[in-house]
Amino acid sequence: MSVRESASASVRRAATLASTTVRPTTERERERRRIAVLCLPFFALALVAGFVPLAMLARISLVEDPIWIEGWSLGAWETLATTAEYRWVAWNTLWFVGLATGVSVALGVAVAHVLEKYDLPGERLVVAAVSFPIALPGIIVAYLIIVLLGRQGLVTNAVAVATGGAPLDLATATAITGLFLGYVYSLLPRATMVLRGTYAEVNTQAEEAARTLGASRWQTFYHVTLPEVRPGIVAAAILTFRSGLAIFGTVLILQSHRVVTLQIHHETSVGSYNPDVAAAIGIVYVVFIVAFTFVGLRFVDDDAVEI
Repeated sequence: MSVRESASASVRRAATLASTTVRPTTERERERRRIAVLCLPFFALALVAGFVPLAMLARISLVEDPIWIEGWSLGAWETLATTAEYRWVAWNTLWFVGLATGVSVALGVAVAHVLEKYDLPGERLVVAAVSFPIALPGIIVAYLIIVLLGRQGLVTNAVAVATGGAPLDLATATAITGLFLGYVYSLLPRATMVLRGTYAEVNTQAEEAARTLGASRWQTFYHVTLPEVRPGIVAAAILTFRSGLAIFGTVLILQSHRVVTLQIHHETSVGSYNPDVAAAIGIVYVVFIVAFTFVGLRFVDDDAVEI
C-alpha cells in the first residue's frame, strides 16, 4: 500500500469513528460517545490553555524580530546552545531541585510511615499541618523563610543570642540554605500525600509475619515495607521534582540561586528583553518535563499509584 493510499485509509477510519461517535448504533459506540463527552471539556481546555500557547511559544522562539513577531530565525536556539550561562542555569536547576526532591521524599517516607503505622493523638491536626504548605503561594513561603532566617528573623536572633554573633552575619534567608528550606517545605506535603496512598496498600499480614519470624522493626521496614512502597516513592519523586522545577514565587523573592523559572523571568524583564530566548527555554522546559514523566512512569509498576 502506498503512502497516499495509507493516508486515505486513515482519514476514512477517522471519519467513520467520528460519525459513529456522533450517531452511535451499538453499546460499544454509545460508550465511546460517553467517554468523548466526559473528556471533551478537558481537551478543549488543554487546546486553549496548553497546545495553542505552546504553538505560539514555538513560533516566538523562531522569529527574527521578537518585538513584532516577524520573520524566521534560529538565533534564539543558537544563543541557547552556545551560551555557557544557560547551561550553568540548567545544571543549577537540576542539582538543586533533585536534591530538594530527594530530601522531601525521604522526609515524606518518614512522615507517611508515622501517620499510617501509629495511632497519633490529634492525627487530623498533624495531617492538616503537613498538608498546609500546599495551599501557600511561593511568595508567602519566601516571606516565612525571611521571618525565620532573615536579619530580624526569629531563628537568626535566637542563634545570635546563644552564640554572641551578629544577626547580620547569621542571616541565611537569602542564602542558598534559606531557598533550599523553602523548597523542601513546599515539596514535602506533595510527597507525603502520594506516599500515604501507597502505604494504605501495604500488605500488613506480610509485615506481621516478618515480625513473628523475629525480624526487627528496621528489618521489617527494609525487607517488607520498603519494596511495597517503592512505586509510591518513584511517583512521589516524579511529582515533587516536576513541582520543584515549577516553583517561581519563592525563588523570585529570595533570589539566592539562578534556576530556570527565574531565568525566564529575567529574559522577559525590562532591560534584558529576549522573548525569543525565553520562549526557547520554555519549549526545552516542557519537552524535558514530558520526557522525564514518561521515563519516570516506566518505574511505577503498581496500578494503585497514580500521579
